[in-house]
Amino acid sequence: MVLELIRPGTNINFLKYRKLAYLISAAIILAGVVSLAVKGGPRFGVDFSGGLSIQVRFAKTMDVEQIAKAVEGVGLENIVVQRFGQDDGNEFLIRASDHEINQETVRTSIESALAKNLPDSGYAVQRLEMVGPKVGADLRGKALEAIFYSVLLIAIYISGRFEQRWMAAGLMAAGLSGGIYLLKLVGASTVWLIVAAMAITLVLCFVMRLKYALGAVVADLHDILITIAVFSLLDLEFDLTIVAALLTILGYSLNDTIIVYDRIREKLRGVDKSMPFEQVINQSVNETLSRTILTAGTTLITVSCLFFLGGPVIHDFSLAMLIGILAGTYSSVFVASPILLDLGSGLNKPAPAEPTSGPRVNAARA
Repeated sequence: MVLELIRPGTNINFLKYRKLAYLISAAIILAGVVSLAVKGGPRFGVDFSGGLSIQVRFAKTMDVEQIAKAVEGVGLENIVVQRFGQDDGNEFLIRASDHEINQETVRTSIESALAKNLPDSGYAVQRLEMVGPKVGADLRGKALEAIFYSVLLIAIYISGRFEQRWMAAGLMAAGLSGGIYLLKLVGASTVWLIVAAMAITLVLCFVMRLKYALGAVVADLHDILITIAVFSLLDLEFDLTIVAALLTILGYSLNDTIIVYDRIREKLRGVDKSMPFEQVINQSVNETLSRTILTAGTTLITVSCLFFLGGPVIHDFSLAMLIGILAGTYSSVFVASPILLDLGSGLNKPAPAEPTSGPRVNAARA
């Protein structure tokens, strides 16, 4: 027995709302871009920016100003104190830009300052991390490369599986490699290399008529940009755990998209050829809606448990996963599939004209 949340035969016209969905997504992404521009870029964690980070837990309720005043005489550069995790956890991060200092010296200095200025706070140093600026820059570059190569492999896989065009996918990868090589000769930075590579990937998918790959790549980029935008608007840090969440989101969103694409492909092979492509997409989305909701629902329950019960260490990771799962489910219905109609239909080669004369038509039928 198959569990169906949506009654068979349901026919919701999802494509009717695709332009509204585009506007909502564009508004969120634009707000994130404005937020990043105002703040001068993402707020990187110690992993990416370099420096040191000390997590301290207090037995009593404290505020940021008290802690900042207590440690200001330690001698660290650009000290920033921020709350970590839930408010009732009484945990804080003390960050500084120093990176050429002994860890034990830092720990001793912080503990001495807290003992002197906050003697009854019941503090305990939970962890201390230190990353050099060069290592942080390398990690940023590697993180961007990991995301890019994931998207590229997704484009190649989708092209081969749904359009049986492995050669075209290989040519796309070769063209992309050539473009990146030329940009490196010009001396472009890693960030601009990745941005250009994403743009080249989309252009090549369009030019080479890889419509399913184009839809999947646009949907995946949509989910990543939505997550980054929300994190910027909430002023949360980007570190290696968030990159891990983004890579997981890519895989989740792709799985959801493939389910819908599989049903579209099956219908295109079996339905009446006169059925409009828009109707094929709508029926496919409706027929897979129960599976989409069940998959998203069970995953959200698990990730919600991590978010509320997992503690402050994985709080931001689980939040990124929550945002990404919601965005991925949304994009599978309102982005990946509609893209096939709005952009993909323009990639189809025009059908040859039917002969109009009577004798030639009869000869063809014979």
